[in-house]
Amino acid sequence: MPLARPRVLLIAELANPEWGSVPLVGWSHSQAIAALTDAYIVTHSRNRKGFVRAGCVEGKDFTAIDVKRISKPINQASSWLRGGAGRGWTTVMALSVLSYYYFEHLVWQQFGDRISAGQFDLVHRVTPVSPTVPSLLARKCAQAGVPFVLGPLNGGLPWPRGFDALRRKEKEWLSYIRWMYRLLPGYTVTRRHAAAIMVGSQATWEQMPARYRDKCIYMPENAIDPQRFSRQRSRQVTQPLRAIFVGRLVPYKGADMLIEAVAPLVRAGRLTLKILGHGPELPVLKALIEREGVSEGIELTGRVEHTRVQGYLAEADVFAFPSIREFGGAVVLEAMSIGLVPIVINYGGPGELVTPSTGYALPLGSRTELVTRLRDLLNRLASDPSGLAQMSQNARNRALEQFTWQAKAKQTLAVYQWVLGQRTDKPDFGMPFPELIPQSSIGH
Repeated sequence: MPLARPRVLLIAELANPEWGSVPLVGWSHSQAIAALTDAYIVTHSRNRKGFVRAGCVEGKDFTAIDVKRISKPINQASSWLRGGAGRGWTTVMALSVLSYYYFEHLVWQQFGDRISAGQFDLVHRVTPVSPTVPSLLARKCAQAGVPFVLGPLNGGLPWPRGFDALRRKEKEWLSYIRWMYRLLPGYTVTRRHAAAIMVGSQATWEQMPARYRDKCIYMPENAIDPQRFSRQRSRQVTQPLRAIFVGRLVPYKGADMLIEAVAPLVRAGRLTLKILGHGPELPVLKALIEREGVSEGIELTGRVEHTRVQGYLAEADVFAFPSIREFGGAVVLEAMSIGLVPIVINYGGPGELVTPSTGYALPLGSRTELVTRLRDLLNRLASDPSGLAQMSQNARNRALEQFTWQAKAKQTLAVYQWVLGQRTDKPDFGMPFPELIPQSSIGH
C-alpha cells in the first residue's frame, strides 16, 4: 500500500527562481518537494513576483510574508558594514538573523493555529541554509506535536591557514568571532526540538553538538536542474586544452591563482582559459593577464546570464575551480552535468562532490603549493588528455544520477517518512567522510 503524501508547510524565506545562489536553492528544492507532497510554501515578499511569474498562485501555492519594516534598515546597515558588494558575508548573515526572527514571528501568527490544529503533518525549514540562523518555530512545532525538519544546513567552513590576508580582503572581520552565534536566542532550542536535521557538509557536521547527531542526516545542499543544464559536451580534446572557470570574481575563488598557474601553458600555446564572472577582482585579474603576457589565450567574459553558462561549458574540456573556501559548489555540479572534468581544491563542498573517477580534488596547501599543483596537473592533462573522455562521462553520470533536485526531493521524502514513523530505519544517503576527521591543516 503506497504511503500517503505528507502535508508539508515549507519555510523558504530565501527562494526565487530568477536569482542565483541560495535563493535558487530554496526555490528548486521546495518545488521538487512540492511535486512529491502536498506542500504549501511560505516565503519573503521580495520573492512574490518571481513565484507568480513561475506560475504559482498566492493563497493556493504560497504565502509571501512582508518584513520590509524590519529588513530594510537592517539591509542598509549590512551594506554599509560589509565594505562593498560581494564581501563581508559573515556580517550579512549576522544581521539577517534579526529580520529572520521577525519573519518567523509573522509565520507563526499566520499559520500557528493551522499547525496546532494538525493541518500539516510536518514543518520543514528549507532556507536559510546557514547553521548560524536559529529557528524559533522548532519549539512551537514540538509543543504542537508536529515534527520540525531543518536543512540541509551548510556553512561555517573555517578559513584555511595561510590565507588570512584573503580573509581580511574579503572584509570577514566577524569570522574571527563566528563561534558567538551559539549564544543567539534559539540556537540550542532549534537543535533540541528539531525532529531531523539535514547537514550539507563535513564542516557543518563537525559543528553539530554530538548529542544531536543521532537526528542528523548527511545531504549535500546543492543539486542541478537538468532542464536548465541540458547541453552535453561532445567535443574531442585537442590542443590547446580548453579550461574554464565560472564564479564571482572575489579573492577566495582563486581565479588569480589559476591565471598564474596556466600562464606558462598559455604562452606555449598548449592551453586556453575562459573566466566567466564579475566582481571586485576583475581589474586585478586584467592587470595580471597583461603582466603575464597571456591576453591572447585568457578571456575575461564578464557577467554571463545563467541561461548562457551551459553554452560556454559545453565548449570546454576541464572546469578549473580553485576556490579555497567553498561551502556548496553548485557550479561544480553544473559543470559535471555538462560532462566537464572538474579540478577543485579538496576543502569544503567541491571536495565532497568530486570523486577520483569523476575529477581531481587537489590537496589544500599554501598559495604557492596550490599554484604548483594546478600547473602540474594541467600540464599533464595537456600532454596526455586520453583519460578525460571516460572521466567526463563519469562526471556527467554522477551529477545526473545522484544530484538532481528530483533525486534530492526523494531523499527528503525519505526523511519525512522517518520522522513520521512511516519507516523505521534512519535514511542514509552515504557520507564521504568519517564522522570526525582531524583538521590539522585548518586555522580557526
